Amino acid sequence: MDNPHIAHRPAEAGDLAEVIGFPQDRDELYYAYPKARWPLTLDQLAAAVAERRESTVALLDGRVAGFANFYQWQPGEYCALGNMLVAPWARQHGVARHLIEAMERIAAQRYAAPRMKVSCFCTNSAGLLLYTRLGYRPCGIVERSDPQGRRIALVQLEKPLEPSS
Repeated sequence: MDNPHIAHRPAEAGDLAEVIGFPQDRDELYYAYPKARWPLTLDQLAAAVAERRESTVALLDGRVAGFANFYQWQPGEYCALGNMLVAPWARQHGVARHLIEAMERIAAQRYAAPRMKVSCFCTNSAGLLLYTRLGYRPCGIVERSDPQGRRIALVQLEKPLEPSS
């Protein structure tokens, strides 16, 4: 499943126009960026990049295929992964795994974070399955409201990180 032609680098302003096309519907956008309004716009994504840290893109065969950042960071304690998006054409090619593992290394190396946190809505089965496959374990559930105002469970997961050498 992993593709040897996956790389990553810091996101650049020019990448954002590509990334805003990744969410295919309101649910996908809500899972990746609950505060955003459909459809995702350049202004909304640029605002997220400005207030978050380590916005990173994954490249599949040189093409922007994934995006993520940290929405919380406490050096020496943890980083929390956010805005995790993969282009529809790049799904099932190991892009999400590569990007999550890259963000884990950034958390460990630049923030001396001993753990990574992620939050995933209960209706996002693909996300929950991916995170647990990568070693994340549930540690809490909080109530949220979906865009229609219905109650929804946000599953909080975390994973211990290897210390940076």
